[in-house]
This record gives sequence, structure tokens and C-alpha cells, in this order.
Amino acid sequence: MGRAPFPPTSGTPGSSPAGGPTPPSAPLAGGQGIVPGQRPSAVNAPRDDRRTLVVGRGISVQGSVQDAERLVVEGTVESSMINAKELSVAPGGLFRGGVEVEDAEIAGTVDGTLTVRGHLTVASTGRLLGKATCKRLRVEDGGQITGQLEMLSDKDAAIKTDKPA
Repeated sequence: MGRAPFPPTSGTPGSSPAGGPTPPSAPLAGGQGIVPGQRPSAVNAPRDDRRTLVVGRGISVQGSVQDAERLVVEGTVESSMINAKELSVAPGGLFRGGVEVEDAEIAGTVDGTLTVRGHLTVASTGRLLGKATCKRLRVEDGGQITGQLEMLSDKDAAIKTDKPA
């Protein structure tokens, strides 16, 4: 398809490229080492434990999203309402519909209703169309907001956060 296969690995796990035993390496915090010249495995790599949904470039998704803490939109997402902790719309990405989040960074396009209980950043390539409500706003030079914008006070943000589900 469009992506090249993974590069072949030399040797087998626990052996050097020459076929002998693995040379000693400096231990990591977890007591495991990394052999020079080998990529660390996913087991050893630091993890982000947030439940993240990434909609890649060229992919369209319609419907509801549940239990995602972080939504990264590089393609197109259309949804009636999404609740998440963080929204990130990459340049060229499009989110159409409604979303309620703690923080949002818009470098693509959001068309619909956006409620941000914390920080909303509209990057220089970002476009916000429709209705937006936020507590803190930062618009970089070139960022566009078209529609209705409402700023939340500390009291308003607390009420929205404490509202029963």
C-alpha cells in the first residue's frame, strides 16, 4: 500500500548482529538496558496512558466517540457531541459538530459548537467557525474566529464541570 514495511531487524532478540550474546548496556530506570544500534521496544518506551483517538490524514469518521480522553484530528471528524479532556486539530484537519473539552488547540478547522473549560488556542493556521465558549483564549497572528464567542468566568466553568452527566 502507501507505507513501506518495517525495516528488517538484524539478529534475534538477545543476540548481537554477529550472532553472539547481547553486549551489556546501561540499565534504564526500570532496570532494563538498550543495546546500542537497536531501537527501544514499545515495552521500554515511556507511555502516555491517556486514551487517545487519532484520526489520521485522509481518514473520515462520522458518529459518536466515547471514552476518549484525547482526540487528535488530522483528517475529518463529524459528530453530534463529543466529550473529551483534550482536542487537537492539526493543520488540514476538520472537526464538524459539537465538542466539549478541557483544553483545545486548533490548527485546522472546527465548524460547529466548541466548549472549552480551560485553554483554547487558535494557531495561525486555525479556523473556528460557529459558536465557541472558553475560559482562556489565545489566538495567534493569522488565526480566524467567525461566529459567536463567549468567555466563561471561573464560576461558569465550575458550574459546567460539576454538571451531572
